[in-house]
Amino acid sequence: MIRIGNLKLKSDLLLAPMSGVSDYCYREIVKKFEPALVFSEMIASRALVEKNKKTLKMIKKDSSDVYAIQIAGCEPNVMGEAAKLCQNSGADIIDINMGCPVKKVVNGYAGSALMKDELLAFSIIESVVNSVDIPVTLKMRKGWDEKSLNAPKLAKMAESAGIKLITIHGRTRCQMFRGKSDWKFIKNVKKAVKIPVIVNGDITNMLELKSALSLSCADGVMIGRGSYGRPWIFKEMSESFSKNEKYKISTSLKKDIILEHFSNSLNHYGEEVGIKSFRKHLGWYSKSLENSNEFRYKINNCLDKSQINSLIKDFF
Repeated sequence: MIRIGNLKLKSDLLLAPMSGVSDYCYREIVKKFEPALVFSEMIASRALVEKNKKTLKMIKKDSSDVYAIQIAGCEPNVMGEAAKLCQNSGADIIDINMGCPVKKVVNGYAGSALMKDELLAFSIIESVVNSVDIPVTLKMRKGWDEKSLNAPKLAKMAESAGIKLITIHGRTRCQMFRGKSDWKFIKNVKKAVKIPVIVNGDITNMLELKSALSLSCADGVMIGRGSYGRPWIFKEMSESFSKNEKYKISTSLKKDIILEHFSNSLNHYGEEVGIKSFRKHLGWYSKSLENSNEFRYKINNCLDKSQINSLIKDFF
């Protein structure tokens, strides 16, 4: 059982923080399939401190037993202040993003760019840990590139500053999402620290889950892109892993889940934004199904919620 400070998780399967994906609406759906922990999408610390309305909406507390918010930034004092705001909004865990490889983020010296500046990274970790009374976790990659695989060193520094759990995506920043996630490398991080280590990257089925855990010796698994269009993946894996039973979602439940997810999106964002933000999810839900191209074309050219509801009911 994974322990994050004084918090005990019920399993070893976690939903990754994903920009534009793991919003309030998606987290409410994923939780139905019982992951141990779900993380918010990445929250920009400066926008949060400056009380940006859109950003404040992004930290809306979901109905999780344990509420985890991920923050990103490159200014220690701002990151600390953002962490306080998250705690005051009901967060039980703060996660620091040092793994995002996106150009817009790293060009602002945040995300995985922080792995190139260990002193700044350490200052940010210290500021966040010292600003809140709740556990702080860290997500990062192997390193910036193959010449600077400093995740084990940074993990040790982070542990000394008070970090309670570390997640490692098994690629460098320069790889982006190319190649394969190097689960075996994560074993080096596990050896370097005593706190729980989570393996992340390219885990989409039971074979990959077992291989990732075996090669990394990690304490748990974080699933990100593997949950696209499959929020029930957590139930599939937990049933197979703990009970050796294969879970298969019924057609009727799948349709109900998709309709509920759409309703969540409309209620949270309003009709126009809710429809547009949900299109990517419908693309993932319908992937590989017969006539999915025609379905997506209709969805992408429709701005009427009633028509979209009907299209979902007819297609799924």
